[in-house]
Amino acid sequence: MSSFQRAREALGNRLREMRLDAHLTGRRLASEAGWPPSKISKIEAGRQTPSDTDVTTWARICDREQLVPELVATLRSLEQQYVEFRRMFRTGLPSRQRSIGEIESKTELTRNFEPCFVPGLLQTAEYARYRFAEGDPDESERGVPKSEAELEEAIAARMDRQRVLHRGDKRFHFVMTEAVLRYQVCPPDVMTGQIGHLISMTTLPTIRVGIIPFGVPLSVGPLHGFYLYDNKLAIVELFTAVLNISQSDELAAYERVFGHLANAAAYGNDARTILTRTLGQSQEAHHTTAGE
Repeated sequence: MSSFQRAREALGNRLREMRLDAHLTGRRLASEAGWPPSKISKIEAGRQTPSDTDVTTWARICDREQLVPELVATLRSLEQQYVEFRRMFRTGLPSRQRSIGEIESKTELTRNFEPCFVPGLLQTAEYARYRFAEGDPDESERGVPKSEAELEEAIAARMDRQRVLHRGDKRFHFVMTEAVLRYQVCPPDVMTGQIGHLISMTTLPTIRVGIIPFGVPLSVGPLHGFYLYDNKLAIVELFTAVLNISQSDELAAYERVFGHLANAAAYGNDARTILTRTLGQSQEAHHTTAGE
């Protein structure tokens, strides 16, 4: 169980105790609040996160309004751990890129595992363009740029982040699956340029680039990507939200997972062999597409 879920369940238990102390049934509380009864059970069981208005209404009905500031503060802590994309990107994609850049500038060792996409710090501008433009066609939660100007600003902000790779006081360890090089998330010519860039990145003294080849035995499945910033913070991007993890036991778990995945990866000349092979295949695909 994640620290976010534990905290949400703890809040649910606190609200349940308030209801019981007020001698209210869940149905009675729901009726007075104008909610469906299922909402009470979901919140108390930690299956639904209440809003500020929810906890304020809950406290008022239970005659515990003096607890509202404390309950709202607990909610704020939850929000820092689990941030929905629609809230995160209200200030725009460039702002998000700059905030990540601030974290990276204060981190000595940045570790990143990616099962599907090239790490942001290693992306070319054209690859980044396709990543930023990607989104759920039926929703706008993932921060699809609102205009061409915002897209260009976001790309520039990501490129600006990459300056940290050349700082001698920083270290970076990137691990990605071979699938990253083969998924068609951009046109072949863009992928050709991206793979060529990755080959050059393997020679930088501040970074390690590891590729997990197809067919290599894995002790841990590559379920999702994540960043580790020193031993202080892990950031995990989901389909609809980002998890910000700072609990020590969870950080230790992510460090162990990263270690297993890193041990399965190829580095140096072996990594460049994989990259060169896929570069040739990407170039062939580009020429085939161009000739059609």
